[in-house]
Amino acid sequence: MKKIEILSPAGNLEKLETAYLYGADAAYVGGKEFSLRSKAGNFSIEEIKIAREISIKLNKKLYVALNIFPHNKDIEGIISYLKELEKIKVDAIIISDTGVIYLAKKYAPSIPIHLSTQSNTLNWPSCNFWHEQGIERVVLGREVSLDEIKKIRENSEVELEAFVHGAMCMAYSGRCMLSMFMTGKSANCGSCTHPCRWEYYVVEKQRLDDPMPIEEDERGTYIFNSKDLCMLPYIKDFIDSGVISLKIEGRMKSIHYVATVTKAYRQIADAILNGDDLGRIIPGLMEELKGIGERDYTTGFYLPEKDDEMMQYNPHNVIKNIKFVGKVLEYDSEKELITIEQRNKFLTGDILEILTPVGDNLTLKVEKIINKDGLKVESAPHPREILYINGNKNIMPGSLLRLRSYDD
Repeated sequence: MKKIEILSPAGNLEKLETAYLYGADAAYVGGKEFSLRSKAGNFSIEEIKIAREISIKLNKKLYVALNIFPHNKDIEGIISYLKELEKIKVDAIIISDTGVIYLAKKYAPSIPIHLSTQSNTLNWPSCNFWHEQGIERVVLGREVSLDEIKKIRENSEVELEAFVHGAMCMAYSGRCMLSMFMTGKSANCGSCTHPCRWEYYVVEKQRLDDPMPIEEDERGTYIFNSKDLCMLPYIKDFIDSGVISLKIEGRMKSIHYVATVTKAYRQIADAILNGDDLGRIIPGLMEELKGIGERDYTTGFYLPEKDDEMMQYNPHNVIKNIKFVGKVLEYDSEKELITIEQRNKFLTGDILEILTPVGDNLTLKVEKIINKDGLKVESAPHPREILYINGNKNIMPGSLLRLRSYDD
C-alpha cells in the first residue's frame, strides 16, 4: 500500500516546524494577504522564504493558499505576490478563483496549482475539466462521499485531496455570505467573523423586547453551528478510494492542536501501511482527539449513513480534558534539566504528560521549577516564561507538556 500524504495547517513558522516535526509530509500556509484565514497570523514573503528553506532541509513540501475570491482592486497585488512565489519555488499554490488560476499560469508558471475546496468540485467531469486546464490536484468539496470519490478516481487522473479533520463551515464548500451581510467582513476574502457560531433567538414582530430561545437552553441556540469533522477511524477507506493527501484544517489553531492532530493521523496512516491492528490503535487516538476538541465530531457527508446530528446545538457538551502547559526547547545534560517555554500554569508536584513527536507519550512528575534568575518557584503562572524543570535526555526538543484531567 502506497504511503499517503499527511497535510497539516501552519498559521506561522512555529506551527510549520511543529507540523513537520509531528509527522506531516506537507504543510499549507497563507500569506499576509489573499488567503481565507486573515486572522491566522500568516506569512510574509520573507517568512515564506524561510518556510521553504525549512521544507527543503527536512525533505517536506510547502503549499501556499492563495484562495480568496478577489475583486479588481486585488489583482495588482496578486500579480506581485505570484511573481515572488515563482522566485521562491514553493511546491504548490492552492487557488479557488479562475482568474487567479489564469494569473498564476502567467506569472508563476513553474509552480503546480492545487484547486481549493472552495471551488466545490464533487464529480469526475469537473475533475477532468480542471486537469485539462493544467490543475495538478483537486481538493474535493466536503460535500462529496467516499463512494463518489471512488467513482472520481476511476474516471479521472488528477490527484485527489480530501479534508479529514477540523472545523466545518455551514455553507456549501465554505462559500458563505453571512459574515459579509452581518458585519461587512467577507468570508470569501479571508475576514470571516464566524456568525454561524453565534447564539440565535426567535423574535416576534410585535414583541421585539421578548426574544425566545429556539430550544430550551438559556445559552441560546446555535442553529448554523456544525460539529467538527473527524474521519480518523475511516482513513483506510480514504486510501482505498484513491485519495493521495489527507488534509487537516486549522491554520488558526494552536501548536498543541497541530501537533496532536498531525501525530494522530500520522500514526493511523503508518499503522495501515504496516498492517497493524487498527481496532487496537483507533480508540486511543480518538481519545487524544476528543481531549483537545472544541466541539463534538461528525463524519459529515462521507459515509452512506448520513449523520443526522451534524449540527452542534450545544457546544458546551465537549469535555476538553487536555491542557497544553509548555514546549520543550532543549535538554541540559550537565544540569539534568529541560528548558521549556511555558504556555499555561502548572505546579510543582503536577504529573505532566509529554506529547512526543514520535512514539508513545511519556509522563513526568514536576519535582522542581527554576526560573531564568535561577530561583526555585512553586508554580509557572506567566505565559511564555522560560523555565527549567527536571527531565532527561529522552525528552526531545519540540515535545509538548500537558496536564490531563480524568473523570472520577
